[in-house]
Amino acid sequence: MSGDPNNRLDVQQLQVKLMPDNTRRLADLCGQFDQNLRQIEQRLGVRLRNRGNSFVVSGDQHQLAITEQLLHDLYKETEQGHLSPEQIHLHLQQSSCEQGARMPEPGVAEIGLLRTRRKVIKPRGANQKRYVKLIQTHDINFGIGPAGTGKTWLAVACGVAALEAGRVSRILLVRPAVEAGEKLGFLPGDLSQKIDPYLRPLYDALYELLGYEQVGKLIDRQIIEVAPLAYMRGRTLNDSFIILDEAQNTTKAQMKMFLTRVGFGSTAVITGDLTQIDLPQDSASGLIHALGVLNGVKEIGQVHFNSKDVVRHALVQRIIEAYASHEAGEQETDRNNRDSKQ
Repeated sequence: MSGDPNNRLDVQQLQVKLMPDNTRRLADLCGQFDQNLRQIEQRLGVRLRNRGNSFVVSGDQHQLAITEQLLHDLYKETEQGHLSPEQIHLHLQQSSCEQGARMPEPGVAEIGLLRTRRKVIKPRGANQKRYVKLIQTHDINFGIGPAGTGKTWLAVACGVAALEAGRVSRILLVRPAVEAGEKLGFLPGDLSQKIDPYLRPLYDALYELLGYEQVGKLIDRQIIEVAPLAYMRGRTLNDSFIILDEAQNTTKAQMKMFLTRVGFGSTAVITGDLTQIDLPQDSASGLIHALGVLNGVKEIGQVHFNSKDVVRHALVQRIIEAYASHEAGEQETDRNNRDSKQ
């Protein structure tokens, strides 16, 4: 939203009082030189003024309600100490703060927390909540979107929660080992050392959720298995939570093979980014093919994330949008060139 909210005819005001009145927490909420308040103003298209713990918010009615809830949520965060820019960004994303954001679908708002022994995870935003809901209620799910939207991390969190609750007996984390610019044969080390870099993001999520020592113990007991996709051939996986990450780099045959490994009592989550395909040009992506083939199967969940769902640095969202716009322009130019030649 552009322009000063106070200059519009539809502007309204709301007074918000934050309790308890704590000088340290209020200073943390506002930020140095009120930089946190300015960030909220810019993202929500409102105007914020405060005297002590009393805030006046100016803007349209819908944004006033969002801003009021956001101030209360952020003030609660200050109980734990310093309020970081990342926390503010994540809360803004969770509030569906961008103009024109859709309201959550029915049932989405009721999604609660993902509880593990080491962490409590709260899905942020409508797409993350819907994603977790589908994983909890469907045997096969697709999470599609750009990096930083939490699709892989949330899938691992759902797997850990299911394992600790006894709903599955093991977790399998799988990736296609595609040679994106480097040849595996020329990398140093044995096969395990060659493929470990491809699986590192999955290890990182496990370490954060379970701790380094616990992950090591569960891998030794084969309760957690991290493996390249080729190792799944010929297996039937019962009572398992299976995650296929970077699925855009599977072939049609590999995707079909993986989907037909799912056995009784198992949940499979397939994640991928359709803009990051590293396959040879003459190979079609198995993920794109599967999304088309399985689109009408109601028992299979699909969530498509976009740049608005990015929970990393706010600039990452802008970068993704800029690349998408540039690529769309290139495609339009190519179409025009082909039409002119005809």
